[in-house]
Amino acid sequence: MFLSITKHFNRRLFLSVLLIAVSQFNYGFDNQAFAQTQAMNAFQKQFGTFDAKAKKYVLKAYWLSLFNSTPYAGFAVGLYAGSLVSARWGRRMAMFAMSIYALFSATIVVTAQTPGQIMAGRILNYLYIGMELATVPVFQSEIVPAPVRGLAVSTYQLSLGCGGLVINGIAHATAPYTDRRAYAIPFGLFYVVPLIIICLIWFIPESPRWLMTVNRMDEARAAHHKYREGTMSDEAIELEFNQLHQALLDEPEQGHTVELFQGVNLKRTAIVCGMNFFQQATGQAFASQYGTLFVKSLGTVNPFDIAVQQQRARLFFTFSPTTTSANDVYLRYMLLSSALAQALVHYIMGGLGLQNPVSYSHKSGEVAMLMFFSVAFLWAWGPLTYVVTTELPALRLRDRSQRVASIVNIFMNFLVNFTIPYMMNAPYGNLGGKVGFIFGSLAVLAFVFTYFCVPECKGRSLEEIDRMFHEGVPVRKFRTHQHIPIEVDAAKIEEASLEEGKKGDVREVTQEKTEV
Repeated sequence: MFLSITKHFNRRLFLSVLLIAVSQFNYGFDNQAFAQTQAMNAFQKQFGTFDAKAKKYVLKAYWLSLFNSTPYAGFAVGLYAGSLVSARWGRRMAMFAMSIYALFSATIVVTAQTPGQIMAGRILNYLYIGMELATVPVFQSEIVPAPVRGLAVSTYQLSLGCGGLVINGIAHATAPYTDRRAYAIPFGLFYVVPLIIICLIWFIPESPRWLMTVNRMDEARAAHHKYREGTMSDEAIELEFNQLHQALLDEPEQGHTVELFQGVNLKRTAIVCGMNFFQQATGQAFASQYGTLFVKSLGTVNPFDIAVQQQRARLFFTFSPTTTSANDVYLRYMLLSSALAQALVHYIMGGLGLQNPVSYSHKSGEVAMLMFFSVAFLWAWGPLTYVVTTELPALRLRDRSQRVASIVNIFMNFLVNFTIPYMMNAPYGNLGGKVGFIFGSLAVLAFVFTYFCVPECKGRSLEEIDRMFHEGVPVRKFRTHQHIPIEVDAAKIEEASLEEGKKGDVREVTQEKTEV
């Protein structure tokens, strides 16, 4: 199985995907840095208020709500700006520009002294994160061959997990400090990844598909050759490039945003938006943003110990589907099982929280369900949402579709992060673990949505998926529909060549594949 993946990568493609993954790493790193530091006593003393009744510094529910939700305003601005830069000046320029900006936003976060300053710093930091989401998944999907596209794009969530694990370990080490070092050290590391991207991004080729859309054909041909060199013959590379270009020329869309909501594109946009809606609606923010605070409020175990263990589990179960299942198992089945598992653990958590007062054993069970939810979410819905989002849009509308889908994702992130403190804490909803009933019901709806609306695109090129939508293939029949050869299958060409005892005629092999 490992060889079936590596045969599609040459050194340049591997290093390019790796560098893009390093940029993704910073999303998880920055995001979890804020999630962990807000549970630190030193952070709460610096930015919170003194509660005379509890005799300690606390972060009020309204402030937590704003601190974890308003950054998505910056996220939305960054998403829009990133998609514009990416579409006009290319994927590399977008990554370079957002990394330059990240150095300035990191400085504001590190030097913050007041609640208003740290909140402003986080909002500005999320502008950088939004630019990344608008650029990275699209860039990855455009440079890798169809057989490993699911693997490459789903590394987005894998990199988030790696970044989260590293910062969780650092926060675990600094949490005992009673001064600003507790949170300033994690924040100070925000500079590392942007500097790496700034230094190395111009050493990888631009996206050939983007270069085609701006009619820079010679550069597109050269970039495509660099990404495929060594994995197939020069003739096969040229044949694939010509087929990709022809597919682009055959695409009828003209690239206007309004066309996302017209004709066959309306169905595609609805599916993409639905995926992004349910990715956030089922409660991932409860585990990732408020999990440490929730465990701390239960008073059963060290919340930073749980955060590290939870992140290890998240990383392991992200790594498994990312490196194996994303290209070997039908994605619909993974999404269905993931939604079902999320619903189950949420309902169990809600049931455990019904006891009044909640016993120590029930609290421990709630902590366990929180960890199990992370596993269920990252089994499929975490990484594979980005795969579906980048696979389905029309070729000329991919940037615009990514923008719209991400706006839905951002809005739901904002809504869930804003409402959780009010749902969980007194004197408001005071639900505690019973929020599981709400998120569990939404996970059931995600299961229904996946069953009826999400197509199976395993092993198909972007151009093939595009053609199937235009031909009116029903969504639930994508898996069994006859393959339409567009990208060249290097493995089959190699097998045919070996059988003939020579390289063989690439065009003849491709023709045989078409006839089959």
